[in-house]
Amino acid sequence: MQLFKNILRWAVAFFFASTILAVIVYRFMPVYVTPLMVLRSIENIGTDESMIMHHHWVSIEDMSPSMPVAVMASEDQRFLLHHGFDYEAIEKAAKHNVKGGKKHGASTISQQTAKNVFLFPDRTWVRKGLEVYFTALIELFWSKQRIMEVYLNSIEMGQNIFGVDAVAKYHFNGKTAAELTRSECALIAATLPNPRRFDSSNPSSYMRKRQRRIQHEMKFIPSFPKEGEDINTNSVSGGIYKKKK
Repeated sequence: MQLFKNILRWAVAFFFASTILAVIVYRFMPVYVTPLMVLRSIENIGTDESMIMHHHWVSIEDMSPSMPVAVMASEDQRFLLHHGFDYEAIEKAAKHNVKGGKKHGASTISQQTAKNVFLFPDRTWVRKGLEVYFTALIELFWSKQRIMEVYLNSIEMGQNIFGVDAVAKYHFNGKTAAELTRSECALIAATLPNPRRFDSSNPSSYMRKRQRRIQHEMKFIPSFPKEGEDINTNSVSGGIYKKKK
């Protein structure tokens, strides 16, 4: 029994030490591969799809300034205000889901980043618990700018396409992430609920409708602050919620 307790103690210590170290390393090091990229490559074995994942890491300074604003408008308008979890959105989603119908989620950009970088996609409570753990870690050790940078580089944006620079090249006539227009950024953000179903290179009328809505929401979101700049909570809140007061 004592041996089991010692093994368990060391296993827990190793888990916390290794995960914290990984988060600290990725605070500075580009994320070149994610568990989802590996999973997609495995899924493509024996199919007509290539096992090659298109992914080009670029710094957030080399992206269109409209790209962070577009994903905030689409995915997480309170990104600059919360600390990883949007409790207002969680409460609203819970109330909606109790009524039935199409389920609403309340996953933040921080949560999606934690899931994409450190975990395989799964719907178990264990995976959800780990997502909460890694979200808390990246919010503790990373800046909001770093979280957004990793998110925009690691998120799936099309078939075998990960990150904004890759989708710019393969869906927008060889452009770089920096060359994307405000409208194109909104179109990319419109695909994120299901980027393997919604194709930004061949948008449907539904996607065009989502694009227009996101562009409208972008008007109420301030420009994304650069690394080192103070996030003025009052000004951000006033910008995002001006139309809702």
